[in-house]
Amino acid sequence: MSTSHDLPASAAMTATEPLAATVAARVILHTLLDAYSGPVAAALWTGETVIGDEASPCRVIFRRSAPLRDLVLHQDVIRLAEAYLGGYVDVEGDMELLLGISDYLQELELSLSLRFRLMREALRIPVATIEKEASAVRAAEKRQRNCQSSIAHHYDVSNEFYRLWLDPEMVYSCAYFDDPDQDLCSAQQNKLDYICRKLRLVPGQSMLDIGCGWGALACWAARNYDVHVYGITLSEQQYDFAVERVKKEGLQESVTIELRDYRDLPGDIGYDRIVSVGMFEHIGVKNFPGYFGTVKQLLKPGGLFLNHGITNDTGWRNTPVTRFMNCYVFPDAELARISQVITAMEDAGFEIIDVEGLRRHYVLTLRRWVQTLKNRRAQAVAIVGEPSFRVWELYMAGSAYYFELGSSGLFQVLAGHAQQPLSIPLRREDIYQAKEVNDV
Repeated sequence: MSTSHDLPASAAMTATEPLAATVAARVILHTLLDAYSGPVAAALWTGETVIGDEASPCRVIFRRSAPLRDLVLHQDVIRLAEAYLGGYVDVEGDMELLLGISDYLQELELSLSLRFRLMREALRIPVATIEKEASAVRAAEKRQRNCQSSIAHHYDVSNEFYRLWLDPEMVYSCAYFDDPDQDLCSAQQNKLDYICRKLRLVPGQSMLDIGCGWGALACWAARNYDVHVYGITLSEQQYDFAVERVKKEGLQESVTIELRDYRDLPGDIGYDRIVSVGMFEHIGVKNFPGYFGTVKQLLKPGGLFLNHGITNDTGWRNTPVTRFMNCYVFPDAELARISQVITAMEDAGFEIIDVEGLRRHYVLTLRRWVQTLKNRRAQAVAIVGEPSFRVWELYMAGSAYYFELGSSGLFQVLAGHAQQPLSIPLRREDIYQAKEVNDV
């Protein structure tokens, strides 16, 4: 992600605006938020709180009037998000609450007279350079939509940046909590071991980890279950980290990491177990047949495949949220409904054995990530810059909001070859029986 953009000096300090712009800003906020009764307050560059009060758990502070002009004239809340990225808007308190304002504005229906009034007030605000600067940030952050560059855009930000707010295992996916108060480190270890137990790993088996990240699951499975793991990733920084990690842990005989696309895997090598955690969101629905078909071809008879990934309740539609995600976070992301995922797996020749929703666990995971990132803001900004820090804070807080709402989901789907004997117990008690693990 680009780190070349500093906060505009005019936005980083209290602005001096014409009186007409200040009056117009008040009118616009009162008109747009007249029916809003949520926990978010709105304040101006003058220090005046226009909506809500100073004790609100979340405050949006407009450092300039231009974002309100853009919001009215373009009628797109993504403009407001871009104003935040550019420093023309600040947020104090719980950013997750801010997403309720976004939903409110998208559903807002105004009379013709009110829309005319908003337009008139917006035109009283002088044209600023914000649009040009926001476009520059947008162009710099956007990447071409092909797999290699898309992965690099998100995962090659900086290993040091991720290390600031991930757990010591460097797991960038939903943790598995015993209770809401459990710490992230042990919850992520829970998740790693839970996956291994779901796969019913047996010493000596071979396991393919598609999208192995920084190598946490590969090393955990080899170290604690005595299996041979082949992990692949498209992120060069993840690859370098994972290879060094394998050496440090002395697992060179058990774990192999390669920089490779799953589509380039040789078809004549089979695996007893295949796992993919937090990767298939990059695949795209139209590519599901190829993805699941490849996994099916690589899975040995009697083998098991676990797919762990994010879904949503509507499919990937053209909304401000999806445009923001595709522009600034995941250039090629496309979420599907869990029913689409299961259908695609069955069409590829899989029998679905177990489906488990972990949505609530992702809410807890994201909130811990956001809080840790905020606590280490100065270090993060020093590594990736202020705009990128804001992208990540907004993205993860927003994700927590939509997981809590239920429109985003997280499912683990365990499958085997259709019309083949299954080498697993008749009941599932065994996956809840945690074994002693060898922490490093």
